[in-house]
Amino acid sequence: MRIGVIGAGFIGQAFARQAITAGHDVMISNSRGPQTLSSIPPKIGAQIGTLHEAIGFGEIILIAIPFHQYATLPVEPLRDKIVLDANNYYPDRDGSILELDERRATTSGLLMQHLTGSCLVKAFNAILASDLEKGGQTLPSGNRRALPIAGDDDAAKESVARLVRQFGFDVVDAGSLAESWRFERAKPAYCIPFDRQGLRQALDEAQRDTDMPEGSWRR
Repeated sequence: MRIGVIGAGFIGQAFARQAITAGHDVMISNSRGPQTLSSIPPKIGAQIGTLHEAIGFGEIILIAIPFHQYATLPVEPLRDKIVLDANNYYPDRDGSILELDERRATTSGLLMQHLTGSCLVKAFNAILASDLEKGGQTLPSGNRRALPIAGDDDAAKESVARLVRQFGFDVVDAGSLAESWRFERAKPAYCIPFDRQGLRQALDEAQRDTDMPEGSWRR
């Protein structure tokens, strides 16, 4: 499969490495242009390109950019593509976004309002880049670590779930995009290693208006 990556930060690079290890072809891009990515191919094995080249290249597109930049993404080139939303909202980086601060929207919901016509799946946002680099992990329970996904298109979710499993993780379907807040930043499932059973419990325990203390999930 051909995968385009928009965002060459830690998550974008870790995802690209895992995708290449799993046998996929990857093109990675960022907003500053290919000339800023010259060190990536030797380290990862990915092709580099412009944002539009990466979108045209990929059957699936991963978006891992600072969230405040989401409205700069081109809409028409991403129409009918499966788009993986690995973004998270950090007010100290992104500035205050009222709809999110007041719990009237989710990060994926705002992105979906912008990317009309895309098949959006929330995925790969609830794991640290350093953990994603390692691929699938066996936890003290003896089970594999599980990652959550959410989306409104069952076929798109199945394609993404297959990719997650190829990376060595189990998958928990958290439901529709409207439920994706359950594994956003500072929720019980965010960046904490759980097996499938533990992750389901963490998703169930999430409360819309309650955030976990930062030290409990950032390492």
